[in-house]
Amino acid sequence: MEVVHKNDEKHGSFEVVDQGKSAAQMTYTWAGPTKFIIDHTEVRENYTGKGLGKQLLMAAVAFARKEHLKILPLCPFAKSVFDKEAELADVLF
Repeated sequence: MEVVHKNDEKHGSFEVVDQGKSAAQMTYTWAGPTKFIIDHTEVRENYTGKGLGKQLLMAAVAFARKEHLKILPLCPFAKSVFDKEAELADVLF
């Protein structure tokens, strides 16, 4: 399984791909040049409970840190992880 990042000037996504098929996806929308809003996370039914949502979130955090960006987690899953993990607060908007 690998995480694939897609990005354009308005939207983007992180997707876990398993043998050429989508297993999980996290989407975001740009909110200006220095921040993005995580708006949805979805894990396919046969992949639930394997930590793929968190893997996607950590890919988003790594991207934000590398590019000096901030994240606004409107997605309930993403928000719950940020609320539980204080070490991710540096990328919060």
